[in-house]
Amino acid sequence: MIQVYGIKNCNTIKSTLDWLKLNQIDFEFHDYKKSGITEEKLQEWSKQKGWEVLLNKKGSTWKAYDINHQRKIVNEKTAIAFLLEKNSAIKRPIIEKDGKIIAIGFDETGYTLLFGK
Repeated sequence: MIQVYGIKNCNTIKSTLDWLKLNQIDFEFHDYKKSGITEEKLQEWSKQKGWEVLLNKKGSTWKAYDINHQRKIVNEKTAIAFLLEKNSAIKRPIIEKDGKIIAIGFDETGYTLLFGK
């Protein structure tokens, strides 16, 4: 079974969950807002894909963050500290299978190839 990480009220997450349901793909959903995210999980993801990929600089959380604070996020340690504080700045969705990231972001064509649908 796959694990989908995100925020329930995010439009990208809604699209992802709708696509998975429509294509009858079993999944568990982990909501950052309700369940949080651990430093260990963020480190694990960072090792797999890099902290830069995890940090959503296009979202409103990042854009609302003070520019002087943004400039201080320069490595894995500072990025993870920020994402623990502002988990809505984590790129979403992050989809895992067996503890490995298989997709980041919503991509219907990519999902079709990935899941053979």
